[in-house]
Amino acid sequence: MMFNKIVVQDEAKRILDGYGIKSEEFSSGYYVADAIESVGKLTAKAIDAGVKIFNLITVEDVKINEQNRVTGVVVNWSAVEMAKLHVDPMTFESKCVVDATGHDCSVINVVLRKIPGARLNTPTWSIMGELPMNAEIGEKILLETTKEIYPGLYVAGMAANACSGGQRMGPIFGGMLLSGEKVAKLIINALK
Repeated sequence: MMFNKIVVQDEAKRILDGYGIKSEEFSSGYYVADAIESVGKLTAKAIDAGVKIFNLITVEDVKINEQNRVTGVVVNWSAVEMAKLHVDPMTFESKCVVDATGHDCSVINVVLRKIPGARLNTPTWSIMGELPMNAEIGEKILLETTKEIYPGLYVAGMAANACSGGQRMGPIFGGMLLSGEKVAKLIINALK
């Protein structure tokens, strides 16, 4: 709804504190923080750590190696896709890719569309779709659904619950922070 405030539960408050994001207790176990301050400080710290953010792009393909492991993404400007223009895309190579595209699972859908016989790390081997909203359950399940979903491709945030059949989470954002933290740790361990 683009409200100016976000709600974070106890388990994720330490992340807000770690980034110097002010919050106040709303009710027992839940804290409210300014949405713009939260995004601004998280983004600034990510950039300080070396993250490059590309604006207004769409993933139109994935790069794979001989073992069908995802080793990058092929991107183009979203406006190019919307206008159906024939403009050559750009390829980014990487050791790991994270799909954090929300409910749409955009990168995962590319994998299923472009890699014959692709099987995801889900009980059905495919996108299961998210269940109806139950923020409390969805927040808890999110850490289980945050994982390597296909070789070289990790999933976090709402894309994780949508892919593995978790509840829609709704207005609580702590799970998103915890999911991002978990996927970072998974990738760090995989790269060791």
